[in-house]
Amino acid sequence: MTSQIFSPDVEQVLDLAGIFVFALSGGLLAIRKNFDVFGIAVLAEATALGGGVLRDVLIGAIPPAAFTNLGYFVTPLVATLVVFFLHPEVARINLTVQTLDALGLGLFCVTGTAKAHDYGLGVVASIALGMLTAVGGGVIRDVLAMETPSLLRWDRSLYAVPSLVGSTLTALLISIDRLNTLTGSTAALLAFVFRMLALRYNWRAPRAWHRGSSNTGEH
Repeated sequence: MTSQIFSPDVEQVLDLAGIFVFALSGGLLAIRKNFDVFGIAVLAEATALGGGVLRDVLIGAIPPAAFTNLGYFVTPLVATLVVFFLHPEVARINLTVQTLDALGLGLFCVTGTAKAHDYGLGVVASIALGMLTAVGGGVIRDVLAMETPSLLRWDRSLYAVPSLVGSTLTALLISIDRLNTLTGSTAALLAFVFRMLALRYNWRAPRAWHRGSSNTGEH
């Protein structure tokens, strides 16, 4: 199966690392929203596992991996405890959290695309589900916290686009039968670098053309 890009042990470690960092971001938002410990745990779990669960349900990988691997479910709870007791310290290393988050983004868009392909989806659908794996948890997090999802906000640096690039490259590698540990890592690294550059230079997607004039009724 093409989804086994890395060895099982390596992929397990990478998955858990990505889940942990995504859970931290969910927990930190819950703290800012003044949620109690249960709310923090819910937001951490949803952020860390939401994208993968949605992907697995859509492709028919039932039950989702999040419910068959105890480590996937427990890791966000560990992140919950970290932010509950140490949230000022975690908030102070925000750049580190964002860097690790970008790494998780790169990993999940690649493995998500590959898994979707393994379940018989075509190129476009596999790309879409790869991106969903990477950003879906963040959307669920923001909706639960009653905020406009970050990837829909023009005032936030690019997030979905780097995952789309990584997913697209992965799908292309699959189509030419060149997806392996090296090329998969390259695709993940490209998405990671893209995301970090977007953070560094505040890259944003363009808004509607002539948006200002259309609001005033000018032609």
